[in-house]
Amino acid sequence: MPAAAHIELNITALRHNACRAREFAPEAKLMAVIKANAYGHGLVLVANSLAEFVDAYAVARIDEAVRLRAANVQRRILVLQGFSSLDELKLMQRYQLESVIYTEQQVDILEAANLPGTLTIWLKIETGMNRLGFRPERFVAVLQRLQQCSSVHAEISFMTHFANADDLQDNKTTQQLQLFNETTKNYSGAKSSANSAAIIAWPATRQDWVRPGLMLYGASPMLQQTAQHQGLVPVMSLYARIIAIKQLKKGATVGYGGTWQAAKNTLLAVVSIGYGDGYPRHAKQGTPVLINNQRMPLVGRVSMDMITVDITEHAGIKSGDQVLLWGDGLPVEEVAACADTIPYTLLCGITQRVQIVIKE
Repeated sequence: MPAAAHIELNITALRHNACRAREFAPEAKLMAVIKANAYGHGLVLVANSLAEFVDAYAVARIDEAVRLRAANVQRRILVLQGFSSLDELKLMQRYQLESVIYTEQQVDILEAANLPGTLTIWLKIETGMNRLGFRPERFVAVLQRLQQCSSVHAEISFMTHFANADDLQDNKTTQQLQLFNETTKNYSGAKSSANSAAIIAWPATRQDWVRPGLMLYGASPMLQQTAQHQGLVPVMSLYARIIAIKQLKKGATVGYGGTWQAAKNTLLAVVSIGYGDGYPRHAKQGTPVLINNQRMPLVGRVSMDMITVDITEHAGIKSGDQVLLWGDGLPVEEVAACADTIPYTLLCGITQRVQIVIKE
């Protein structure tokens, strides 16, 4: 029997979602974003599962990339936060990693480096996200420095990142794309701008490379939409089990602070999951769970190890029954909305004590 709280990872769904990304952008190469432990799904597991379905991987930090190389992952790996020292640069070359270049400091390090080979780089252009990247007016000067640098591979690629692609009513994505295209129009390097939301909703952004992230894991990157709208299938399903059933009299309160009070005699299920497992601490009263394929509401505060669910209207439920917290049949997007957060935080927030079960 799986542990009290466990996640089931559907590898078939993962591969389906990668194929779905290909369907959206059939002319582009796919760079699977697997940072943050593949959004909580397992860095090496996801990389190996997608080896024949994508063209490259993107991670946030060098240590993630080194883990992949140590696991014998051979495909191209781009480090989105790049390097910030000569030692890190040497590490990237040692493991044949690619780097995003977004600061003058990185260019200085490259110019001063005496490397035995060259580094493949992606020059990032700031078009409106206002985090990392060179503003368009600095683009030509920086590019010329990089082109003259013996430590840089001759083929330089270009990228940017969208701030509001999840919102179809916001034209900022179009503005950012226009600025990116105008800045790079006279240069032949590969171009990449589309994240998951842009892949789905903004066809003009599907350039030489696309960077699917959240959509790979079967969650919608679009505002007020679920995976089903885009033909995506949830990869992660989070389960726990009922460990006790209690009869409450009208007026009784439940949980820390007594924030929920029974309006009538109530049958309550105590479920073996809490914020210590990654279930959201701020899930509201009424947040749905699924028991025997029926929706039932969370009541009381989420605690470290347990939640409580009102099962009064549902017969036949017993201790030991399995409870679905999100996943196949209950969209993580819906649960996230009930906790005033986003699907990313729930998927990435699963803790180490939660057992992982692989489903092909």
